[in-house]
Amino acid sequence: MDWWWFAYIGLGSMIGFLAGLLGVGGGAISVPLLMMLFSAQGFPREHILHLALGTSLAGVIFTSASSLRAHHGHGAVNWQIFRRFAPAIAVGTLLGSLVAGSVPTHLLTVIFVIFIFYAATEILFDRKPAAHRQLPGAIGLTLAGLAIGMACALVAAGGAFITIPFLTWCNVKLREAIGTSASLGFAIAIPGAIGYIFTGSHVPSLPPGSFGFVYLPALACFAAGSVVTAPWGARTAHGLPVKQLKKIFAFVLYALALKMLSTLF
Repeated sequence: MDWWWFAYIGLGSMIGFLAGLLGVGGGAISVPLLMMLFSAQGFPREHILHLALGTSLAGVIFTSASSLRAHHGHGAVNWQIFRRFAPAIAVGTLLGSLVAGSVPTHLLTVIFVIFIFYAATEILFDRKPAAHRQLPGAIGLTLAGLAIGMACALVAAGGAFITIPFLTWCNVKLREAIGTSASLGFAIAIPGAIGYIFTGSHVPSLPPGSFGFVYLPALACFAAGSVVTAPWGARTAHGLPVKQLKKIFAFVLYALALKMLSTLF
């Protein structure tokens, strides 16, 4: 067995736990770490970020499934929000993933870092929404879903770092926002992965085992680790105080944003 497989399994296990704990589908954490692993393996430098983005989005399918099942068992998934929000997010994600392959690596990195810092700040300072604020109507929710989907496709995230602050800003309780974010991960991951596969399908010099911009050996090991640990993370989330959950989430995002920012220099 290739020793890199163990690194991917370990990464998947960590991502799965955090997906269950914080609703993070994986992109905010897995993209920078996959970049490090792909770089160490000598993958073509110009394709490393796109491979990390595509592989991460495909991995979100598995982490979201396991995390969703656990949160649904705790009654923390708002399926009404899912039905209203998911179609627009799916369309936005597909559009974003189709153009991501033509976006320069440095620009993608800057976009990713900005979004992470925004989300971390919103959560850390626990900004309270106005008591009367609710989710927008059909048009507003569709526009928000398109924007969130496109942003998530460009940074290959499951959407938690945007959807959780958005839902809590609309007075959805944090644990319900985390559980619902896990369900919305499917609306992001499936069309997003399809888009990255399509845009990378004709790119030369990708490493063996690549399916477009999805590196299958990493995906298989990643999925195997994440589906085991996601339920454990979800159980932990429902046993922790909300304030502690917010601090953990914010500091994890800050650390990863700084790590990715360092790659620009």
